[in-house]
Amino acid sequence: MSSPEAADKAAHRAERREQRQKKSAIRYPFWFGGSASSMAACVTHPLDLGTLSMSPSNWCFVDANQAVLLQSSGDAPKNMSGTFVRILKTDGARGLYSGLSASLLRQLTYSTARFGIYEEMKTRYVRGNKDPSFPVLVAMSVSSGFLGGIIGNFADVLNVRMQHDASLPPDQRRNYRHAVDGMVRMAREEGILSWFRGWLPNSSRAAVMTASQLASYDTFKRALLDYTPMKDNLTTHFSASFLAGLVAATATSPIDVIKTRVMSSSKGHGVMHTIGDIYRAEGVRWMFKGWVPSFLRLGPQTICTFIFLELHRKTYRKVKDLEKPSM
Repeated sequence: MSSPEAADKAAHRAERREQRQKKSAIRYPFWFGGSASSMAACVTHPLDLGTLSMSPSNWCFVDANQAVLLQSSGDAPKNMSGTFVRILKTDGARGLYSGLSASLLRQLTYSTARFGIYEEMKTRYVRGNKDPSFPVLVAMSVSSGFLGGIIGNFADVLNVRMQHDASLPPDQRRNYRHAVDGMVRMAREEGILSWFRGWLPNSSRAAVMTASQLASYDTFKRALLDYTPMKDNLTTHFSASFLAGLVAATATSPIDVIKTRVMSSSKGHGVMHTIGDIYRAEGVRWMFKGWVPSFLRLGPQTICTFIFLELHRKTYRKVKDLEKPSM
């Protein structure tokens, strides 16, 4: 390659990087992440319900009594299609959106907090005219994810319980009417501390999830824009979010199993007690036993979340007259 051609390529790449950094330095509204995640939840909730309900790692310890019933009966769904058929037979099409209110409450608390805190930290850093390195992005996302997990823990407990209800026999269901009813009943029947059941594995999972999802998305997107001919458009957003979904599913699989089992239980078993039970029953394979259902949930959810988030951002830039043609 001749020197002038190399110089032109370098100049073009530098211009693309400058435009990307200018977009990254824009302070978007705090609630964009929660809004985008809520919209994604509306799209992916039936898939989320099906994969969570049918995964043996999730439903075999609903509580001490139900664990025996589910494992000894032949009625428990063994795959996603079986789960959907059971839900449709017992609850109809509305059953596919069972627990949606809790899911939305979770996104409006947990996701609003983690996205908002992360984006604020990143924006302040980028305004120093330099890209945050991957370790810096990870540190920002871990902090924001852990805080978001604490803030949204009560909604996550409700989300897990209300989604489990659809896969249980009618006489074993909690039958929360909606998220607020679930919150009230939990406080009345189990005490206010039940809202914080499983907060440590949940917050740890949220920290790992946010690091593997947000930090990896920003890293993949930056690489695609800086080192490939791809532009800041839907194709790039889809590619980066798909890769981020793979990373998130792999990183959070072990924590997700622990979190779901602790939150589903009505007993006071701690994290270490739960890990011991899982290890004795399944060995070390439990850590990634639920990877496929985990990716089937996180993959589409991650893709939809970031596509909706980028649409939020693009609309905001147009309204504020900050949008410029992509290079």
